[in-house]
Amino acid sequence: SPWKPGLLLLNPPAFSTTCARCAKDRRLRQKRAISERQLTRYFVDQRKVRVVGGQGGGGGHSFHSEPRKVFGGPDGGNGGDGGHVIFKADQQMKSLSSVFPFYQGFHGERGGSKNCYGANGAHMYVKVPVGTLVKEDGRVVADLTQHGEEYIAAYGGAGGKGNLFFLSNENRAPTLFTPGEPGQERVLHLELKTTAHAGLVGFPNAGKSSLLRAISRAKPAVAAYPFTTLNPHVGIVHYQDYEQVAVADIPGLIKGAHQNRGLGTAFLKHIERCRFLLYVVDLSVPQPWIQLQHLKYELEAYEKGLSERPCVVIGNKVDLAQSRINLPLLREQVAERVIALSALTGDNLEELLLHLRELYDTYVKTEQSRGQSPVKW
Repeated sequence: SPWKPGLLLLNPPAFSTTCARCAKDRRLRQKRAISERQLTRYFVDQRKVRVVGGQGGGGGHSFHSEPRKVFGGPDGGNGGDGGHVIFKADQQMKSLSSVFPFYQGFHGERGGSKNCYGANGAHMYVKVPVGTLVKEDGRVVADLTQHGEEYIAAYGGAGGKGNLFFLSNENRAPTLFTPGEPGQERVLHLELKTTAHAGLVGFPNAGKSSLLRAISRAKPAVAAYPFTTLNPHVGIVHYQDYEQVAVADIPGLIKGAHQNRGLGTAFLKHIERCRFLLYVVDLSVPQPWIQLQHLKYELEAYEKGLSERPCVVIGNKVDLAQSRINLPLLREQVAERVIALSALTGDNLEELLLHLRELYDTYVKTEQSRGQSPVKW
């Protein structure tokens, strides 16, 4: 029969028969860039959770009966225990946004006849970020600082006893059996403190976010107005020997931050877990050493000894003319080492990366000398 072009359109092939250059692009889509305002909906560092353990299964109530053995006696088995609710630290979790306000453990099964015990209820595991504090009535009950660390938030109830359990010489046909116990019920407060090796500390618009973008693959929001960063960001600095140093960009502090001005307490708590600090000051402002004095005062007022941790002073925006004039004055007023750089142009970033590695190596040696394992990323 003659060839008809319309037949091909009525029955198209199931798979594409074209060449590879004409095939559809099947590359993975890149993640959509999330603005800082939108990120506030996803990043949650506090959560109130009500946890209830699973209820234990009731005990069985039955009597054994079979041919030639009518009065076989009691054979009701015990009920299974209820499952626990367990918090488990996971490195993949970065926020408490996925934690629900209520968790209920699985119940145990009821005991059966022929002395069959009920199955125990499965445990309910709740993944939380590393660095989560668990509080009850204002008291810290758990601090999950290591990957895989677990804390039993609510115990499951014990299973009930079957009538076989109450068999005795005085009572050969017990009818007593007990129900399962209810699980433990608690109201807990979860608080996330960012765990990182280094913390970028500075006033708004000092260039912390730009610096984190320059030394890592993190992409915090950058703009020409203060309080651009509303949530902590953690960037990873990679070295040739495969060591990784985590640097946290703490949102900008203001005067009186230790008195919770400008959400200061919400920002300062993320600095507690940092092993060493990177003070970022703006060299273009008059008397930049005053910024460093105010930053240390706020840290010390919030927690005694926080400002005495190993640190380095970073003079940012050295590409500006006024910064070159203030740089020698800053070094005269400050006893710590000062690294002048420009996060915008990338000038002198190598000195910061080398000194950051020195601080990290010192921290690792100190932890190993104490017999503790340093935090690895």
